[in-house]
Amino acid sequence: MSKFFLFLLSLLSLGVTAFLIPGIRIANLASAFVAALVISIINTFIKPVIKLIALPLNILTLGLFSLLINGFLFLLASWIVPGFTIVNIWWAILAAVVYSLISAFLSYIFNE
Repeated sequence: MSKFFLFLLSLLSLGVTAFLIPGIRIANLASAFVAALVISIINTFIKPVIKLIALPLNILTLGLFSLLINGFLFLLASWIVPGFTIVNIWWAILAAVVYSLISAFLSYIFNE
């Protein structure tokens, strides 16, 4: 799949997540594009470093600490992007889980 198509899947996943979860608000389409881009950048560059640093905690909690990391990174994206707001950390954790599930489902469906 091309990178542009993967970005569109990410954008669609973000839109569906914002529709399903009341604690997330996206002001307009431009904010959604920027938020999807920022989430992709965070997941590509920042997330692997944080996961490596938090590996001992992740092992102790049998992987549950990953949910907290994903939620904080989703919340970080909402702090960076104007027009993309998340009410609190609990909505961010839930949004990260839903976003991951929708992205995985869409990637599975559109896999060539």
